[in-house]
Amino acid sequence: TPDRKGIHPQTHLAKFEGVLQADAYAGFNALFADGTIREAACWAHARRKFHDLHAARATPLTTEVLRRIAELYVIEAEIRGKPPDERRQVRQARSRPLLTDLERWLRTTLDTLSRKSDTAAAILYALKLWPALLRYCDDGAIAIDNSAAERALRGVAIGRRNYLFAGADSGGERAAAIYSLIGTAKLNGVDPEAWLRHVLTHIADHPVNRVDEFLPWNCNLPAAL
Repeated sequence: TPDRKGIHPQTHLAKFEGVLQADAYAGFNALFADGTIREAACWAHARRKFHDLHAARATPLTTEVLRRIAELYVIEAEIRGKPPDERRQVRQARSRPLLTDLERWLRTTLDTLSRKSDTAAAILYALKLWPALLRYCDDGAIAIDNSAAERALRGVAIGRRNYLFAGADSGGERAAAIYSLIGTAKLNGVDPEAWLRHVLTHIADHPVNRVDEFLPWNCNLPAAL
C-alpha cells in the first residue's frame, strides 16, 4: 500500500473471518469492532518493551518480568509441532495460571511506579492488550507471537528500503504477489528458485483447471531441479 492508513487492512481483509495476530498498530482497531475478526496480540512485541528497558539498564523489575515471560516460551518450545488440541490443553493447564499470576504482578507493580516512566508504559502496553495476549491459550492453532510472519517479511522490508521504488501502485501489487509466492515456497520447504523455474517452464501447457497442482505444497519438483 502507498501508506499505513487503516483503510488498507480494512479493505484487504473485508471478507475475512477469523483471528488476526499482529502488533498494536491502531490501524487494525476497526477490524475488531464487530467481532468478525478476533485479535491475537504478539507476546514478542510485549516482551520487547521490557527487553529494551533491560538492555539499557537492568533492574530487578525487568529481570523478573522477562523471567516470567520466558516461562511461557519454555512451554511453547515443549509443544511445538503438537496438534492444536494438545497445545490448547497444555496452555490451559500450564500457561494460563502463569498468565493469571503475571497479570496480578503487573498490576501490583504498576501501582508503585510513576505513570510517566518507561517501565509503566511497557506494563500499560501489555495490560491494554491483555485479552488479546491471552487468546493463544484458547486456540491451539494460534502462535504465542507473530515472529514467523515478521521473519518472512524481513526481506521485504530490507528490499523496500534498498530498492526505493515500485514504479507505481500496480508494481507494488505485483511485487507483493511475487513475495507471497516465494514466501509460501520457503514456508513449505521448497527451493523458491527451483519452484519458479519449474512453474514457468510448464504452466503454459498445463490445464487451467489443475493449476493448483503448481502450489508449493502440491508440487513435486524433478530431482534435477
